[in-house]
Amino acid sequence: MLPPIVRLKAALNGGRPPGAHPGLPCTPANLAAAAQAAVAAGAEAVHLHPRAASGAESLEAADVGAAVAAVRQACPATPIGVTTGLWITGRDAEARRRAVAGWAGLERHLRPDFASVNVSEPGFTALMGTLDELGVAVEAGVWSVADAGALSIAAGVPRVLVEVMGPDSDDPEAILARLDEAGVAGERLLHGEGERCWPMVALAGRLGLATRIGLEDTLTGPDGAPVPDNAALVRLALSVWSAAAA
Repeated sequence: MLPPIVRLKAALNGGRPPGAHPGLPCTPANLAAAAQAAVAAGAEAVHLHPRAASGAESLEAADVGAAVAAVRQACPATPIGVTTGLWITGRDAEARRRAVAGWAGLERHLRPDFASVNVSEPGFTALMGTLDELGVAVEAGVWSVADAGALSIAAGVPRVLVEVMGPDSDDPEAILARLDEAGVAGERLLHGEGERCWPMVALAGRLGLATRIGLEDTLTGPDGAPVPDNAALVRLALSVWSAAAA
């Protein structure tokens, strides 16, 4: 059973290149330090994009296992999630599925607790099946009303990420309503990126839903000022979420 996220998950790095921000963690050691600080600031789970030695995003078992091992050691009680973004394998869905299937060679504690799967990407149902075989829970990434309807064919998704990526994204409350209409069960987590980040944190608080924050989503606070690291974003997000929930 995947532990619920009541208020906030920290998204530590995303696909940003090394050096994109002074506090951006890419190596296993830096991810571990960033995760530990974010959890101390109030994050209930962490999401990360493992990297190869070159700094490029990776789904290969050795890179995933190294990142998870370091974060697990620093935060032994914290659920750890990773990406499965299709762009990492050049939009080759079968190459992605094979890379994820390779996690079977990792000891269980070196596998993530959960992985995000974008419903808009080809091969999402097969990938969900592979993750289920590995004992890795699925977070279904839903970017639109159409995605919400498409997710109805997948059973047993423990968490749905309603992700508002830009100014032209579908209305998040319409996406949530479509999930309900389609009979999609599971925990809801609402978040945005860039200029939509902070409004979605506030909306999540108002609706009583979990949210996400981190250097993957934004490099600035709600006032537009730069932030030093993920922990600072966590503290700011909890303040925004709590104020909206009051």
